[in-house]
Amino acid sequence: MKEKGKGLFEEFKKFVLRGNVLDLSVGVIIGTAFAGLIGAFTDDFINPLINGIGGAEVAGRIKIYGGQYLNWGHFVTQIINFLIMAFVLFLILKSVNKLMSLGKKKEEAAPKKSDEVVLLEQIRDELKKRK
Repeated sequence: MKEKGKGLFEEFKKFVLRGNVLDLSVGVIIGTAFAGLIGAFTDDFINPLINGIGGAEVAGRIKIYGGQYLNWGHFVTQIINFLIMAFVLFLILKSVNKLMSLGKKKEEAAPKKSDEVVLLEQIRDELKKRK
C-alpha cells in the first residue's frame, strides 16, 4: 500500500511540475488580481460617474415578493466589468498578434527565387546584352 501511495505522489508531482500547469496557475492568479482591479475601477470610478451624469443609482434594487430584492445594479456593474476586461484583453491580444506578425513579415518579405527562375533571368540578361 505504501508503494502505491508513493507512486501516486510521484505522478502528482510530475503533473504539477509540468510547465503548462505552472503557466496556467500563474495565469489564474494574475487574472484574479486583474478582475479585482477592474472591479475596483468600476465601483470607484465608473459607477460614480454614471450616478453623477445620469442621476441614476447603479446600486439599484427592485423589491419583489416576500421581502426579496432583485439587485439589478450589481448585475449592471458586472456587465461593465466584463466589457472593460474583454476590451483590455482584446487590446492585449491585438498587440501581441501584431508583434508576432512583424517577425513573420520580415521572413516572408524576401521570397527566395528558385534555381530555374535565377537561370532564366541570367539567360534573359545575356540575350539583352547580345542585341
